Amino acid sequence: MGLRMRKSIQICKGVKVNLGLKGASLSFGTKGLRHTIHTSGRKTTTVGIPGTGISYSKTHGNKKKQASSKAYQSQQSGQVGGLNAVKVEEYNNMVNTLQGLHKTCDEAIDWNEIKTREEPFTPGTVGPRQAEALKALNAYKPGFFERLSSSNKKQELEKAVAQAQAEDTQEYENWQKLISLADQVLHGNLDAYLDVIAQMNPLSDLLDFGSDFEFGADNPSAIEVEFTVKAGDVVPGYSLSLTKTGKLSQKELTKTAYYELVKNFVCSCTIRIARDIFALLPVKTVVVHAVENRINTQTGQQEDMTILSVLFERDILNGLHFDHINPSDAMNNFWHNMKFQKTSGFKEVDRIEDY
Repeated sequence: MGLRMRKSIQICKGVKVNLGLKGASLSFGTKGLRHTIHTSGRKTTTVGIPGTGISYSKTHGNKKKQASSKAYQSQQSGQVGGLNAVKVEEYNNMVNTLQGLHKTCDEAIDWNEIKTREEPFTPGTVGPRQAEALKALNAYKPGFFERLSSSNKKQELEKAVAQAQAEDTQEYENWQKLISLADQVLHGNLDAYLDVIAQMNPLSDLLDFGSDFEFGADNPSAIEVEFTVKAGDVVPGYSLSLTKTGKLSQKELTKTAYYELVKNFVCSCTIRIARDIFALLPVKTVVVHAVENRINTQTGQQEDMTILSVLFERDILNGLHFDHINPSDAMNNFWHNMKFQKTSGFKEVDRIEDY
């Protein structure tokens, strides 16, 4: 079942959920780790990297004047060297991000807390918004000139009371829907699981890394996730460094270094996926399948092949120190199928199915 990711969230009519840092008003979760690392610059009069505060001006003028000024040349060289250093830093940040996606996740949703939330007000009584509007209406006393004029201030206040009553009614209906949703989730309703996943988009951050996701569930204790690995689109096949003179040096990674980076990227993604699902739903197990579109050498056709399959258990995963683990090594904590060769990368494996 393919579910499209988006960043706006609406569980049902009138019930919106934002994955923010705070939990008030059902503002759950975080956007988790969101790095869009890029280097950009324009070869115009001013050359710089937006967002870094670093730029330099390229002067087009009398070559003799530029050549006669050693101090000017030295200054220009230093500025270019600074730009190169920023590019190297951004490259290193990108590499660290690819291998550290597992370090953050959405804030856990407490469905038990949601289910026990008190109703906004007692049905049949005046709601809080309407009460404030009535207070303003009752306190209104038109002045002498307002009585002489055709002021419609009182009519506006009366309309505000009606609007406030409608908003109170909508809030109460939203509360009822939310309580019902929490009850369904806590009772293991699979349709509610998939609906929550579809609307909350827990893995939307990973869309920046080219991944696609599909979700499924056969029993209330487990969620199955398939994600498409597009390592070739996001994992660099080169390294960036500075020479002693401050020049930018780009070199092709060795096969061993490149595939190790790919391995860490894929494993980090699987951990992040499991963490987000555990934060979102009260399941005990998350099974993640990483697939990659490759050419089947027997048929010559493009096919999706499973390159990693992992069964994550909540208690074991929660016991890891995510800032210190190597994502590839962390796979040994869980039942997983993976075949990896240092100089050629992932090989096709069977999926974990009986769990």
